[in-house]
Amino acid sequence: MHEELVRMENIVKTFPGVLALSNARFDLIAGEVHALMGENGAGKSTLMKILAGIYSKDSGAITYLGKPTDIPNPRAAQHLGISIVHQELNLMNHLSAAQNMFIGREPRRAMGALVDEKKLNEQAQEYFDLLNLGLDPRVRIGDLTVAKQQMVEIAKALSFKSRVLIMDEPTASLTTSEIEELFRIIRGLKAQGVGIVYISHKMDELKQISDRVTVMRDGQYVGTVPTAETSMETIIKMMVGRTLFETARNAEAEVAGEVYLDVRHLNCGRAVRDVSFTARRGEILGFAGLMGAGRTEVARAVFGADPVDSGEIWVKGARVSITQPKHAVAAGIGYLSEDRKRFGLALGLGLGTNTVLASLSRFRAALGWMRDGAMRAVAEQNVRTLAIKTPSISQKVQFLSGGNQQKVVIAKWLNRDCEVLIFDEPTRGIDIGAKQEIYKLLNDLAQEGKVIIMISSELPEILRMSHRILVMCEGRITGELKGAEATQEKIMFYATLRETMVAGHGDKNH
Repeated sequence: MHEELVRMENIVKTFPGVLALSNARFDLIAGEVHALMGENGAGKSTLMKILAGIYSKDSGAITYLGKPTDIPNPRAAQHLGISIVHQELNLMNHLSAAQNMFIGREPRRAMGALVDEKKLNEQAQEYFDLLNLGLDPRVRIGDLTVAKQQMVEIAKALSFKSRVLIMDEPTASLTTSEIEELFRIIRGLKAQGVGIVYISHKMDELKQISDRVTVMRDGQYVGTVPTAETSMETIIKMMVGRTLFETARNAEAEVAGEVYLDVRHLNCGRAVRDVSFTARRGEILGFAGLMGAGRTEVARAVFGADPVDSGEIWVKGARVSITQPKHAVAAGIGYLSEDRKRFGLALGLGLGTNTVLASLSRFRAALGWMRDGAMRAVAEQNVRTLAIKTPSISQKVQFLSGGNQQKVVIAKWLNRDCEVLIFDEPTRGIDIGAKQEIYKLLNDLAQEGKVIIMISSELPEILRMSHRILVMCEGRITGELKGAEATQEKIMFYATLRETMVAGHGDKNH
C-alpha cells in the first residue's frame, strides 16, 4: 500500500514570543509507522496538533487523501479520519470504557431520550475484538492500568473510522510487556492500512516499530530517512545538529566524602519496608527497581511528603525530624518530583518566579515588599548558568520544553542551596540533547560536593551516572552494587528478588 494519506508543506505557527514552526513539512503513507523525532521544543507536537485540528496554522498547506484540506478543529479532524492519542490520556475515570469511547455519540433508544447501553457495549466490544484486547466494555476506566486505558483511547480513535492515528509518547508510562502489547496492536493497524505517526524520544523503539523517521529541529524540517537503513547515531546528529558521545562515566573510584545523609529503618506502609542507606558528599547514589518497587515512596518519605510509620533520618551526624516538606528543606534536602508539572512547577507563573519559589525569604525587604531586582538578577543568572532556552525570564513555564522545565526546577533548589538533591526520573520525557545537559549538570553538582540521589527506570542511565546503586523490590532494598561492578543483569536480579528470597542474599552481592 503506497497511498499517500497526508502531506503538510510550509507550515508556520507562532505563539506569543515564539516561532514554533517555520516552513515545517511532513508526509504519511497508508500502512506505515512514521516516527517524528526531535529535541523538546523542536515542534513535533505542535505540527501534529495542527494536523489534529487542535491548533490552527498561520500559513502553509495540508493535503489529505490527495485533496487540499482545512482542519479548523478536532471534530473536523475526527470527521476526516484523523485521531490523536495524547501522552496525557483524556478519559473520565468514573465512566465505563464504552461510555468513554462513544461520549457524545451514544446510540439511543426509540425517541432518542435514553442511551441504549446494550448497543453501546456491543459497539465497543467490536473494536476491542478488532484489537484483540480482551477487555470488558463495562469496566470502569479508573479501575484499568495506564496501558489498558491507552488501549481504550486507541479503540476510541478507531471508532471514528480513522485512517491516520497520531501517538504522542505512547510508551512513556508502560512496562516492557505492555510496550510489546502496544507494538502488537500497532502492527495490526499497519496491516489494515492505517497510517501511524509515532512521536517518541526512545531511540531503541524506533528500530522495532517504525518504517521511516522524520527529524525536526528548532521548528524546522531537517530530513526524512528509512529506519532500517539509518544508524541511530545519524538520527541523533540530525536531531541535535551535533554528534553526542554516550561515553560511560568513570565510576571506578569510590567517593570518599563524608556521610551526609543517613536513613535508618524507614517504614511507610507496604511501600517502604525497613529501608536503610547512607549517601555521601560528592556521590551520585542511584535507586533502581521495577515500577511499584517503592523508590519514589522512599524519596517522598525522606522529603516529608508522605507520613512515616517509623525510622530515623540523620543529616550531618544529627538526627532530624521531618514530617513535612518544609522540615526537609530546612535540613537542606530538595526533591525534584517525577511529575514536575504537577509537583515541581507553578505552570501559570513566569520562569523567574518559579526559580525563587523555594527561597522567597531571601528576597523579602522591609514591610514585606519583595526585592524584584534581586529576584530578576538571580533568575537571569540561572538562565545563563543552566543554559535555559527562553525568550525572557517572564515567559510562563508552561510554554517551555520539558528539558527547560526540568532546569527551572533544578534552579529552584539550587537557589535554596540544598546540599541533598533527590532527582526522581530526571530525564523522563526529555530528548537526548537535553538529557546530556542534565547528566553534565548532575555530575557538576556532585563534583561541587552535593549529595545526589537519582531514581531512574532507565538502566543505561542508572549504570552510566551512579557511583553506587541501590536496587529495590516490593518496598525493600534487595541489593547494593558499586558503579564499576554493576550490570543490567545484576540490577534485574535484585529488582526481581522477592521478599521470601532476600534472607539468602544478605551480603548484597550477586
